[in-house]
Amino acid sequence: MKIKTGKGSVTLVVLLAIWSVSAIASLPGLAVSPILGDLNKVFPKVTDLEIQMLTSLPSLLIIPFVLLSGKLSEGRDKLKILIVGLSIFFLSGVACLFARSMAWLIVISCILGVGAGMVIPLSTGLIVDYFTGDSRVRQLGYSSAINNLTLVVATAVTGYLAEVNWHLPFLVYTLPGISLALSFFLRRSRSTPEPEQSIQMRHKRIDRGKLVGLMLFYFFATYAVLAIAFYASFLVDDYKISSSFSGVLISLFFLAIMLPGLFIDRIIRALKQNVNLVSLGLVCAGLLCVGIFRDKTMLVVGALLTGFGYGVIQPVIYDKAATIAPPRSATLALSFVMAMNYLAVMICPFIMDMFRHLFHTHSDRFPFFFNAALVFALAAVTWFRRGNFTLGLDESYYKN
Repeated sequence: MKIKTGKGSVTLVVLLAIWSVSAIASLPGLAVSPILGDLNKVFPKVTDLEIQMLTSLPSLLIIPFVLLSGKLSEGRDKLKILIVGLSIFFLSGVACLFARSMAWLIVISCILGVGAGMVIPLSTGLIVDYFTGDSRVRQLGYSSAINNLTLVVATAVTGYLAEVNWHLPFLVYTLPGISLALSFFLRRSRSTPEPEQSIQMRHKRIDRGKLVGLMLFYFFATYAVLAIAFYASFLVDDYKISSSFSGVLISLFFLAIMLPGLFIDRIIRALKQNVNLVSLGLVCAGLLCVGIFRDKTMLVVGALLTGFGYGVIQPVIYDKAATIAPPRSATLALSFVMAMNYLAVMICPFIMDMFRHLFHTHSDRFPFFFNAALVFALAAVTWFRRGNFTLGLDESYYKN
Protein backbone atom coordinates (compact mmCIF):
# COMPACT_ATOMS: atom_id res chain seq x y z
CA MET A 1 0.00 0.00 0.00
CA LYS A 2 1.35 3.42 -1.02
CA ILE A 3 0.52 6.72 0.69
CA LYS A 4 0.83 9.94 -1.31
CA THR A 5 3.19 12.52 0.17
CA GLY A 6 2.74 15.46 -2.22
CA LYS A 7 6.16 14.70 -3.69
CA GLY A 8 5.82 10.97 -4.34
CA SER A 9 4.69 8.18 -2.06
CA VAL A 10 5.79 6.08 0.91
CA THR A 11 4.87 2.61 2.08
CA LEU A 12 2.44 2.01 4.93
CA VAL A 13 5.21 0.71 7.21
CA VAL A 14 7.19 3.96 6.75
CA LEU A 15 4.08 5.95 7.67
CA LEU A 16 3.58 3.74 10.75
CA ALA A 17 7.19 4.39 11.75
CA ILE A 18 6.59 8.16 11.54
CA TRP A 19 3.31 7.87 13.44
CA SER A 20 4.98 5.79 16.17
CA VAL A 21 7.35 8.68 16.90
CA SER A 22 4.35 11.02 17.19
CA ALA A 23 2.72 8.58 19.61
CA ILE A 24 5.54 8.69 22.16
CA ALA A 25 6.14 12.46 22.15
CA SER A 26 3.78 13.05 25.11
CA LEU A 27 4.93 10.14 27.28
CA PRO A 28 7.50 11.95 29.52
CA GLY A 29 5.99 12.48 32.96
CA LEU A 30 3.00 10.30 32.14
CA ALA A 31 4.05 7.18 34.06
CA VAL A 32 4.82 9.18 37.20
CA SER A 33 1.49 11.00 37.52
CA PRO A 34 -0.67 8.06 38.72
CA ILE A 35 1.82 7.09 41.44
CA LEU A 36 2.69 10.49 42.89
CA GLY A 37 0.27 10.00 45.75
CA ASP A 38 1.81 6.61 46.61
CA LEU A 39 5.48 7.58 46.56
CA ASN A 40 5.39 8.79 50.16
CA LYS A 41 4.28 5.27 51.15
CA VAL A 42 6.80 3.52 48.88
CA PHE A 43 9.64 5.75 50.12
CA PRO A 44 8.67 6.89 53.66
CA LYS A 45 11.61 9.29 53.96
CA VAL A 46 10.98 11.05 50.64
CA THR A 47 10.34 14.80 50.75
CA ASP A 48 7.83 16.85 48.75
CA LEU A 49 10.79 18.55 47.05
CA GLU A 50 12.07 15.20 45.76
CA ILE A 51 8.64 14.33 44.38
CA GLN A 52 8.50 17.70 42.65
CA MET A 53 11.98 17.10 41.24
CA LEU A 54 10.83 13.78 39.79
CA THR A 55 8.20 15.57 37.72
CA SER A 56 9.87 18.91 36.98
CA LEU A 57 13.54 18.08 36.27
CA PRO A 58 12.84 15.83 33.23
CA SER A 59 10.60 18.53 31.74
CA LEU A 60 13.28 21.12 32.40
CA LEU A 61 15.83 18.99 30.53
CA ILE A 62 13.48 18.33 27.63
CA ILE A 63 13.52 21.99 26.53
CA PRO A 64 17.27 22.42 25.87
CA PHE A 65 17.51 19.01 24.21
CA VAL A 66 14.53 19.77 21.97
CA LEU A 67 16.46 22.82 20.78
CA LEU A 68 19.74 20.89 20.54
CA SER A 69 18.10 18.17 18.46
CA GLY A 70 16.65 20.80 16.15
CA LYS A 71 20.04 22.45 15.74
CA LEU A 72 21.84 19.15 15.12
CA SER A 73 19.26 18.21 12.48
CA GLU A 74 20.53 21.02 10.26
CA GLY A 75 23.92 19.47 9.61
CA ARG A 76 23.57 15.81 10.58
CA ASP A 77 21.55 12.76 9.64
CA LYS A 78 18.16 13.14 11.34
CA LEU A 79 17.73 9.37 11.57
CA LYS A 80 20.94 9.03 13.58
CA ILE A 81 19.66 11.68 16.00
CA LEU A 82 16.32 9.85 16.16
CA ILE A 83 17.93 6.48 16.87
CA VAL A 84 20.18 7.91 19.61
CA GLY A 85 17.21 9.69 21.22
CA LEU A 86 14.96 6.62 21.02
CA SER A 87 17.70 4.41 22.47
CA ILE A 88 18.22 6.72 25.46
CA PHE A 89 14.44 7.03 25.93
CA PHE A 90 13.89 3.26 25.73
CA LEU A 91 16.82 2.21 27.94
CA SER A 92 15.87 4.80 30.57
CA GLY A 93 12.32 3.42 30.57
CA VAL A 94 13.65 -0.11 31.15
CA ALA A 95 15.92 1.17 33.93
CA CYS A 96 12.94 2.82 35.68
CA LEU A 97 11.38 -0.63 36.10
CA PHE A 98 14.30 -1.69 38.28
CA ALA A 99 14.88 1.52 40.26
CA ARG A 100 14.78 0.96 44.01
CA SER A 101 15.26 4.47 45.36
CA MET A 102 13.90 7.95 44.74
CA ALA A 103 17.39 9.25 43.95
CA TRP A 104 17.80 6.70 41.16
CA LEU A 105 14.31 7.42 39.83
CA ILE A 106 15.16 11.12 39.59
CA VAL A 107 18.48 10.46 37.84
CA ILE A 108 16.98 7.98 35.37
CA SER A 109 14.01 10.26 34.67
CA CYS A 110 16.40 13.11 33.88
CA ILE A 111 18.26 10.89 31.40
CA LEU A 112 14.87 9.92 29.94
CA GLY A 113 14.11 13.63 29.51
CA VAL A 114 17.31 13.98 27.48
CA GLY A 115 16.26 11.17 25.12
CA ALA A 116 12.69 12.44 24.84
CA GLY A 117 13.94 15.95 24.08
CA MET A 118 15.99 14.61 21.17
CA VAL A 119 12.98 12.73 19.77
CA ILE A 120 10.20 15.31 20.19
CA PRO A 121 11.09 17.76 17.36
CA LEU A 122 11.53 14.82 14.99
CA SER A 123 7.94 13.72 15.63
CA THR A 124 6.92 16.60 13.36
CA GLY A 125 10.26 17.06 11.59
CA LEU A 126 9.95 13.65 9.91
CA ILE A 127 6.51 14.58 8.58
CA VAL A 128 7.92 17.80 7.13
CA ASP A 129 10.73 15.80 5.49
CA TYR A 130 8.50 13.15 3.93
CA PHE A 131 5.37 15.21 3.12
CA THR A 132 4.56 18.57 1.56
CA GLY A 133 1.53 20.76 0.77
CA ASP A 134 -1.91 19.44 1.68
CA SER A 135 -0.50 16.00 2.45
CA ARG A 136 1.77 17.53 5.09
CA VAL A 137 -1.08 19.50 6.68
CA ARG A 138 -3.14 16.31 6.84
CA GLN A 139 -0.30 14.28 8.37
CA LEU A 140 0.49 16.96 10.95
CA GLY A 141 -3.16 16.76 11.95
CA TYR A 142 -2.93 12.99 12.26
CA SER A 143 0.29 13.38 14.27
CA SER A 144 -1.44 15.71 16.72
CA ALA A 145 -4.39 13.32 16.99
CA ILE A 146 -2.16 10.30 17.61
CA ASN A 147 -0.13 12.21 20.18
CA ASN A 148 -3.19 13.17 22.23
CA LEU A 149 -4.95 9.83 21.83
CA THR A 150 -1.85 8.08 23.17
CA LEU A 151 -1.87 10.47 26.11
CA VAL A 152 -5.48 9.56 26.98
CA VAL A 153 -5.09 5.79 26.54
CA ALA A 154 -1.72 5.56 28.28
CA THR A 155 -2.95 7.63 31.25
CA ALA A 156 -5.82 5.18 31.75
CA VAL A 157 -3.50 2.18 31.42
CA THR A 158 -0.87 3.55 33.80
CA GLY A 159 -3.57 4.35 36.34
CA TYR A 160 -4.64 0.70 36.29
CA LEU A 161 -1.07 -0.62 36.38
CA ALA A 162 -0.28 1.61 39.36
CA GLU A 163 -2.90 -0.26 41.39
CA VAL A 164 -1.08 -3.54 40.71
CA ASN A 165 2.50 -2.40 41.36
CA TRP A 166 4.10 1.05 41.51
CA HIS A 167 6.83 -0.04 39.06
CA LEU A 168 4.45 -1.13 36.29
CA PRO A 169 3.41 2.36 35.04
CA PHE A 170 6.98 2.78 33.82
CA LEU A 171 6.23 0.14 31.18
CA VAL A 172 4.85 2.93 28.98
CA TYR A 173 8.39 4.30 28.76
CA THR A 174 9.40 1.16 26.85
CA LEU A 175 7.12 2.06 23.91
CA PRO A 176 10.01 3.88 22.17
CA GLY A 177 11.37 0.38 21.56
CA ILE A 178 8.65 -0.05 18.91
CA SER A 179 9.70 3.19 17.21
CA LEU A 180 13.32 2.06 17.42
CA ALA A 181 12.49 -1.16 15.60
CA LEU A 182 10.45 0.66 12.94
CA SER A 183 13.21 3.23 12.35
CA PHE A 184 14.93 0.57 10.22
CA PHE A 185 12.27 1.14 7.55
CA LEU A 186 12.88 4.90 7.61
CA ARG A 187 16.54 4.27 6.84
CA ARG A 188 15.58 2.06 3.90
CA SER A 189 13.15 4.63 2.48
CA ARG A 190 14.68 8.11 2.57
CA SER A 191 12.56 11.23 2.07
CA THR A 192 12.30 12.87 -1.36
CA PRO A 193 13.74 16.42 -1.75
CA GLU A 194 11.25 19.28 -1.50
CA PRO A 195 9.85 20.33 -4.92
CA GLU A 196 11.13 23.61 -6.36
CA GLN A 197 7.68 25.25 -6.24
CA SER A 198 7.36 24.66 -2.48
CA ILE A 199 7.12 27.77 -0.32
CA GLN A 200 10.01 26.43 1.76
CA MET A 201 12.34 26.78 -1.21
CA ARG A 202 11.80 30.56 -1.17
CA HIS A 203 13.69 30.81 2.12
CA LYS A 204 17.46 30.83 2.53
CA ARG A 205 17.16 30.91 6.31
CA ILE A 206 14.47 30.83 9.00
CA ASP A 207 12.19 33.87 8.99
CA ARG A 208 12.90 34.94 12.58
CA GLY A 209 10.08 37.47 12.81
CA LYS A 210 7.44 34.90 11.88
CA LEU A 211 9.10 32.27 14.09
CA VAL A 212 8.91 34.53 17.16
CA GLY A 213 5.25 35.27 16.38
CA LEU A 214 4.43 31.55 16.17
CA MET A 215 6.35 30.81 19.36
CA LEU A 216 4.49 33.48 21.33
CA PHE A 217 1.12 32.43 19.94
CA TYR A 218 1.74 28.75 20.71
CA PHE A 219 2.95 29.56 24.22
CA PHE A 220 -0.15 31.68 24.88
CA ALA A 221 -2.60 29.12 23.45
CA THR A 222 -1.04 26.30 25.47
CA TYR A 223 -0.97 28.37 28.65
CA ALA A 224 -4.63 29.35 28.19
CA VAL A 225 -5.99 25.81 27.80
CA LEU A 226 -3.83 24.35 30.59
CA ALA A 227 -6.38 25.81 32.99
CA ILE A 228 -8.44 22.69 32.24
CA ALA A 229 -5.61 20.25 32.94
CA PHE A 230 -4.24 22.05 36.03
CA TYR A 231 -7.29 23.53 37.74
CA ALA A 232 -10.37 21.48 36.76
CA SER A 233 -9.85 19.06 39.66
CA PHE A 234 -9.91 21.91 42.22
CA LEU A 235 -13.09 23.31 40.64
CA VAL A 236 -14.80 19.90 40.65
CA ASP A 237 -13.90 19.49 44.33
CA ASP A 238 -15.27 22.95 45.08
CA TYR A 239 -18.53 22.03 43.33
CA LYS A 240 -18.81 18.94 45.57
CA ILE A 241 -18.72 16.63 42.57
CA SER A 242 -17.04 13.22 42.77
CA SER A 243 -13.26 13.57 42.38
CA SER A 244 -13.26 10.85 39.69
CA PHE A 245 -15.20 13.25 37.43
CA SER A 246 -12.17 15.53 37.13
CA GLY A 247 -10.26 12.64 35.54
CA VAL A 248 -13.11 12.14 33.08
CA LEU A 249 -13.18 15.86 32.31
CA ILE A 250 -9.44 16.03 31.61
CA SER A 251 -9.58 12.87 29.47
CA LEU A 252 -12.40 14.37 27.39
CA PHE A 253 -10.34 17.55 27.05
CA PHE A 254 -7.44 15.62 25.50
CA LEU A 255 -9.81 13.62 23.31
CA ALA A 256 -11.25 16.89 22.01
CA ILE A 257 -7.72 18.08 21.18
CA MET A 258 -7.29 14.88 19.17
CA LEU A 259 -10.45 15.18 17.03
CA PRO A 260 -9.63 18.18 14.76
CA GLY A 261 -6.38 16.55 13.71
CA LEU A 262 -8.32 13.85 11.88
CA PHE A 263 -9.71 16.37 9.39
CA ILE A 264 -7.58 19.49 9.88
CA ASP A 265 -7.14 20.02 6.12
CA ARG A 266 -10.91 20.31 5.68
CA ILE A 267 -11.19 22.69 8.64
CA ILE A 268 -8.54 24.96 7.10
CA ARG A 269 -10.27 24.94 3.71
CA ALA A 270 -13.58 25.84 5.34
CA LEU A 271 -12.36 28.58 7.70
CA LYS A 272 -9.35 29.90 5.73
CA GLN A 273 -8.05 33.10 7.33
CA ASN A 274 -10.62 32.79 10.15
CA VAL A 275 -9.20 29.50 11.41
CA ASN A 276 -7.48 30.97 14.48
CA LEU A 277 -10.29 33.44 15.16
CA VAL A 278 -12.85 30.64 15.35
CA SER A 279 -10.48 28.44 17.38
CA LEU A 280 -9.85 31.20 19.92
CA GLY A 281 -13.59 31.77 20.12
CA LEU A 282 -14.12 28.10 20.98
CA VAL A 283 -11.40 28.19 23.63
CA CYS A 284 -12.88 31.34 25.19
CA ALA A 285 -16.41 29.87 25.22
CA GLY A 286 -15.13 26.61 26.68
CA LEU A 287 -13.25 28.29 29.53
CA LEU A 288 -16.29 30.41 30.37
CA CYS A 289 -18.52 27.32 30.42
CA VAL A 290 -16.23 25.62 32.92
CA GLY A 291 -15.95 28.74 35.05
CA ILE A 292 -19.65 29.69 35.08
CA PHE A 293 -21.64 26.47 35.24
CA ARG A 294 -21.74 23.88 38.01
CA ASP A 295 -23.64 21.33 35.94
CA LYS A 296 -21.66 18.26 34.81
CA THR A 297 -23.00 18.50 31.28
CA MET A 298 -21.85 22.09 30.84
CA LEU A 299 -18.46 21.29 32.37
CA VAL A 300 -18.06 18.57 29.76
CA VAL A 301 -19.17 20.97 27.01
CA GLY A 302 -16.61 23.51 28.24
CA ALA A 303 -13.77 20.98 28.25
CA LEU A 304 -14.71 19.76 24.76
CA LEU A 305 -14.93 23.28 23.28
CA THR A 306 -11.59 24.27 24.80
CA GLY A 307 -9.88 21.11 23.61
CA PHE A 308 -11.35 21.30 20.11
CA GLY A 309 -10.24 24.91 19.65
CA TYR A 310 -6.70 24.11 20.76
CA GLY A 311 -6.71 20.97 18.62
CA VAL A 312 -7.16 23.15 15.53
CA ILE A 313 -4.51 25.69 16.54
CA GLN A 314 -1.75 23.15 17.24
CA PRO A 315 -1.26 21.46 13.82
CA VAL A 316 -1.77 24.76 11.98
CA ILE A 317 1.09 26.31 13.97
CA TYR A 318 3.30 23.30 13.25
CA ASP A 319 2.65 23.54 9.52
CA LYS A 320 3.29 27.29 9.49
CA ALA A 321 6.58 26.73 11.32
CA ALA A 322 7.64 24.36 8.54
CA THR A 323 6.86 26.90 5.82
CA ILE A 324 9.04 29.70 7.21
CA ALA A 325 12.33 27.81 6.85
CA PRO A 326 14.29 26.08 4.10
CA PRO A 327 13.97 22.25 4.20
CA ARG A 328 17.27 21.74 6.06
CA SER A 329 16.16 24.14 8.86
CA ALA A 330 12.50 23.11 9.15
CA THR A 331 13.10 20.78 12.11
CA LEU A 332 15.04 23.54 13.91
CA ALA A 333 12.13 25.96 13.43
CA LEU A 334 9.75 23.30 14.73
CA SER A 335 11.96 22.64 17.74
CA PHE A 336 11.73 26.31 18.83
CA VAL A 337 7.95 26.23 18.48
CA MET A 338 7.50 22.87 20.23
CA ALA A 339 9.69 23.98 23.14
CA MET A 340 7.01 26.57 23.92
CA ASN A 341 4.61 23.78 24.83
CA TYR A 342 6.92 22.49 27.57
CA LEU A 343 7.78 26.00 28.74
CA ALA A 344 4.06 26.78 29.14
CA VAL A 345 3.52 23.55 31.11
CA MET A 346 6.38 24.42 33.46
CA ILE A 347 5.51 28.02 34.25
CA CYS A 348 1.70 28.05 33.95
CA PRO A 349 1.15 27.56 37.73
CA PHE A 350 3.61 30.37 38.52
CA ILE A 351 1.90 32.77 36.11
CA MET A 352 -1.50 31.96 37.56
CA ASP A 353 -0.31 32.31 41.16
CA MET A 354 1.20 35.70 40.30
CA PHE A 355 -2.08 37.03 38.90
CA ARG A 356 -4.09 35.52 41.75
CA HIS A 357 -1.88 37.43 44.17
CA LEU A 358 -2.19 40.58 42.04
CA PHE A 359 -6.01 40.38 42.08
CA HIS A 360 -6.13 39.24 45.73
CA THR A 361 -8.20 36.14 45.02
CA HIS A 362 -7.97 32.41 45.65
CA SER A 363 -11.17 31.54 43.81
CA ASP A 364 -11.03 28.21 41.94
CA ARG A 365 -12.96 29.88 39.12
CA PHE A 366 -10.40 32.63 38.63
CA PRO A 367 -8.04 30.69 36.28
CA PHE A 368 -10.91 30.06 33.86
CA PHE A 369 -12.32 33.60 33.88
CA PHE A 370 -8.89 35.21 33.70
CA ASN A 371 -7.67 33.03 30.81
CA ALA A 372 -11.00 33.46 29.01
CA ALA A 373 -10.55 37.24 29.22
CA LEU A 374 -7.02 36.97 27.80
CA VAL A 375 -8.21 34.72 24.96
CA PHE A 376 -11.09 37.10 24.19
CA ALA A 377 -8.64 40.00 23.97
CA LEU A 378 -6.42 38.06 21.53
CA ALA A 379 -9.48 37.01 19.52
CA ALA A 380 -10.43 40.69 19.18
CA VAL A 381 -6.95 41.47 17.86
CA THR A 382 -7.18 38.47 15.52
CA TRP A 383 -10.45 39.83 14.08
CA PHE A 384 -8.55 42.82 12.74
CA ARG A 385 -5.40 40.86 11.83
CA ARG A 386 -6.90 37.87 10.02
CA GLY A 387 -4.52 38.38 7.09
CA ASN A 388 -1.52 38.24 9.42
CA PHE A 389 0.68 35.13 9.07
CA THR A 390 0.63 34.28 12.78
CA LEU A 391 -2.98 35.07 13.67
CA GLY A 392 -4.64 34.22 10.36
CA LEU A 393 -3.55 32.73 7.08
CA ASP A 394 -1.84 35.13 4.72
CA GLU A 395 -1.53 34.80 0.94
CA SER A 396 1.84 33.07 1.07
CA TYR A 397 0.33 30.30 3.18
CA TYR A 398 -2.53 29.73 0.73
CA LYS A 399 -0.03 29.27 -2.08
CA ASN A 400 1.68 26.46 -0.24
